[in-house]
Amino acid sequence: MIRKHSATLHGHRTSFSLEDEFWSELRMIAAARSIPLAALISEIDDGRDSESNLSSALRLHVLAWLKTR
Repeated sequence: MIRKHSATLHGHRTSFSLEDEFWSELRMIAAARSIPLAALISEIDDGRDSESNLSSALRLHVLAWLKTR
């Protein structure tokens, strides 16, 4: 199921929609890297192409992470 999530990035609130499975994987990635989930989301947001949306960038990050495992 797709759910809406919110985060504060650089002092601004933003929301994005993600499937539960992607949300769960993001939480595991943050835990594996010993960083807060908000820091991971901010890092992904900072590195994404300005033409892409945050939801897509988060999904692609999870995919890339899982492909390297």
